[in-house]
Amino acid sequence: MILCCGEALIDMLPRETREGAHAFTPHIGGSVFNSAIALGRLGVPVGFYSGLSTDLFGKKLGDALEESRVDLSRVQFSDRPTTLAFVHLADGHASYHFYDENSAGRMLEPSSLPALDGVSGLLFGGISLVNEPAASTYEALMAQAAKDRVVMLDPNIRPAFITNADEHRTRLARLVKLADIVKISVEDLEWLKPGVGTAEAANELLKGGSHIVVVTRGGDGAQVFVGDEELQVPAQKVEVVDTVGAGDTFNAGLLAALHKSGNLDKSRLAGIDSTALREALDFAARVAAVTVSRAGANPPWADELEAA
Repeated sequence: MILCCGEALIDMLPRETREGAHAFTPHIGGSVFNSAIALGRLGVPVGFYSGLSTDLFGKKLGDALEESRVDLSRVQFSDRPTTLAFVHLADGHASYHFYDENSAGRMLEPSSLPALDGVSGLLFGGISLVNEPAASTYEALMAQAAKDRVVMLDPNIRPAFITNADEHRTRLARLVKLADIVKISVEDLEWLKPGVGTAEAANELLKGGSHIVVVTRGGDGAQVFVGDEELQVPAQKVEVVDTVGAGDTFNAGLLAALHKSGNLDKSRLAGIDSTALREALDFAARVAAVTVSRAGANPPWADELEAA
């Protein structure tokens, strides 16, 4: 199976009551959480590793994972609170205010590392890689898994959550060395390597240890760097409702395609040819296109793609 390792949280989205008062509505979320949901819906064996609360919000998160056929046997449950992310919208741009102190996800300890029997690939990313002790827990798991399993990393930067940018860049440099695949948005790449052009920055990540670097550009598709080769992957043309969960679904689509083609294997991935890689990336773009065509992080089920 593919094991998705990272945060599950509640996005508190701004709304107005009928009386015109300001309010917030809870929505399940988290970057790696969204990818796990997408993989389960695509029919890929998938598990989730994180700290989940036994509170009301944690139950909603767990139920959503199970409804999408995600295995929860490696989840660490506790009575600590669920992480909340309050969203503020201004001129179409979202900013986040996180409430994560002493949360179930953040307090994930290295002593809770899961068994990796039956796991062929792992996905890491998001805010789970920022705060301790969870960040070191995920890094330790990544180091253990990278020896003989495919590892994918999506930094998914949230600057408001990062208190020490230099420290986080240093951690990400260590994680890049462990990752076979790095998927990163062009905005996150600019944050990670400020003042460096896209191609140069991507090649620095390759030199840092990764085999494949995918730089996503939203509606402009993706640039893919592997060895001395550069591929262009166009975005699927759809009417965009919103982009929530698009990158997370792209990650799931790429891993699902590699799994189904037999290329989610460390040695096979290292020698993957451009045709097979392009097919996997095209599938990832197709899956992400469905997500952006409807509201919220709502990835497609496999039969929706077959019917399209």
